[in-house]
Amino acid sequence: MGFKPFFTRRALFGAVASAGLLLSAGAALAQSVKVAGIWTLPVEQQWISRIHKALKAADERGDIEYVWSENVANTDYERVMREYAESGVNLIVGEVFGLERAARKVARDYPETAFLMGSSFGPVAPNFSVFDNWIHEPSYLTGMIAGAMTESNVIGMVGGYAIPEVNRLMNAFMDGAREVNPDVKFLVNFIDSWYDPPKAKESAFAMMDAGADIMYAERFGVSDAAVERGVKAIGNVIDTSADYPNTILASALWHMEPTIDRAIANVAKGTWEAADYGQYSFMAYGGGSIVVDENLVPADVLARVREREQEIKDGLFRVNVNDAAPVSDK
Repeated sequence: MGFKPFFTRRALFGAVASAGLLLSAGAALAQSVKVAGIWTLPVEQQWISRIHKALKAADERGDIEYVWSENVANTDYERVMREYAESGVNLIVGEVFGLERAARKVARDYPETAFLMGSSFGPVAPNFSVFDNWIHEPSYLTGMIAGAMTESNVIGMVGGYAIPEVNRLMNAFMDGAREVNPDVKFLVNFIDSWYDPPKAKESAFAMMDAGADIMYAERFGVSDAAVERGVKAIGNVIDTSADYPNTILASALWHMEPTIDRAIANVAKGTWEAADYGQYSFMAYGGGSIVVDENLVPADVLARVREREQEIKDGLFRVNVNDAAPVSDK
């Protein structure tokens, strides 16, 4: 049981030059890799949108044929996985946080199908690979900006759930802020939801009432509160600065293209194996980056951040990975 090689629509098949005859017996037909995405939330949701964007780009290039299902309930996830596997897709991509046992069981039942899943745990041979949004490095850099620019020395942080994937980003942000400002204090709250903008907004208002003048917007709703109160915010995963002008100082961005493109190439070549693709979200691979509003961030602060950014890319500075739940300082 191995993974069969696949070729893109743009692959060129040779001819027998001397005779001008087409290769016949044994020649493979051009075909793209068939990929299915399974999402528990809408594809517009910030985390999922980054994966969906990378898959759509590969589809538009002709490298894959991409189909997806969104808003899949946890109770339906296993069924949808099996339906896609039975349909003959070559690669299934999705997020299985909280559904680990069911998803891994499905993968065992379809050993010739490649699975690439957002997961808190490790890969399992022969076909279950994992990934995550390892953007702790740009998160650290955005923390440096926040720490340098806060005037009250109080920064508010609103997160979805206190899980490792969120915790490590928030802790990195806090470490970056403390590097440039040892006096900074943090207010931290988790709303226990991936999408509840009103609740996130309410939490942000409470932190501003307690003195926070910069908000870390891990969830939607926080930046809306920042606009209403005239304070600054730090974005996460996607760039929302156009939606919140004069508000977003900087954002830590996640780019899934390096991960997705490597996964597709491995399936196409027939070299797929269980692996952890997390490293491809690191800045050195182009999986993470920082975007800064240079109209809002002073030149000296930006220069210090850019210096640290280059050190990270050159392997001269390592951002600590801390999966523990962050807590408020006061």
